[in-house]
Amino acid sequence: MLLLERGDDFLSRKSVLTSKIEVEVKLLERHVQMLKAINENQPIGIIRLSEMLNVPQHKVRYSLRILEQEGLIKPSPEGAVTTDKLEEFLDYLKSVLDMMSNTVQELRKSLG
Repeated sequence: MLLLERGDDFLSRKSVLTSKIEVEVKLLERHVQMLKAINENQPIGIIRLSEMLNVPQHKVRYSLRILEQEGLIKPSPEGAVTTDKLEEFLDYLKSVLDMMSNTVQELRKSLG
């Protein structure tokens, strides 16, 4: 069943086939925004991140937990700071996104 929902700037059709990937891409987008904000403003705390990115504090905490588990950030007394793994991860992420983009383009072509 397809439902029309109001997206950020457009109407999107929601489907079981696409809903999970949409949610995961939005989550990845938030994690990357957090990484950028931490890298540019480190050390930085939860409240400041929440205000800067207009993201609820509980979502900031979740993203911070995931980023710490990945070894990309670490806590400090003043707030989150990035680790030396960040640059390598960003290069890896770019290559994964390129591969995904190519796959999406091929899929789109196959639809006609």
